Amino acid sequence: MSDDQRVVRELVRAHGQTFAEEAGIPLKDTPQPLYRLLVLALLLSARIRGSIALDTARALYEAGLRDPRRMADADWQERVDALVRGGYRRYDERTATQLGDGAELLTERWGGDLRRLREEADGDVAELRRLLQEFPGMGPAGAVIFLREAQRVWPEVAPYLDGKALSGARRLGLPEDPDRLADLAGNTEPAVLAAALVRAAVDKEVAEDSLRRAA
Repeated sequence: MSDDQRVVRELVRAHGQTFAEEAGIPLKDTPQPLYRLLVLALLLSARIRGSIALDTARALYEAGLRDPRRMADADWQERVDALVRGGYRRYDERTATQLGDGAELLTERWGGDLRRLREEADGDVAELRRLLQEFPGMGPAGAVIFLREAQRVWPEVAPYLDGKALSGARRLGLPEDPDRLADLAGNTEPAVLAAALVRAAVDKEVAEDSLRRAA
């Protein structure tokens, strides 16, 4: 086993939890989990601590706002209250509006099912990224976060290692080529590898811990 393989193995072993898993989303290629991932991606894309975004995703679920119909039917204050309970105070009013508008768009254009958006893209990852950005508040960062996690159930996206994941690879002294990283990871799911690399990018201690374990 090469030094790079050991680093990847230890990184994934200690820090290979996807963000969907951390938010309590059992990701499947079905409407509700995909919608919850869309909401999580929107929350994570804001300039706010990731832990707050994860807490807020859980708070929305606990409030029953777990599918586009319920999200659209809830009044604005219900959405605000759930966001605040999760700690999402800085962006709560704007995000409450975006969540309602986005739920309506998803319902009206794709029948509440993101698999129909996937079908519209017809295997084109760039088109997937573009379509995702039609949701209010979902910019390039949010679309990337969604695809990074969705590659677990949408295999045509994989391996999806974006700039943030590759910056984690750089911090670990690993190659910054998605295909080479996927080879180093062996049987590790690309979504798991991507999440672990992102954690290394945003938390220096994750990188140092992985390098120490691999030494």
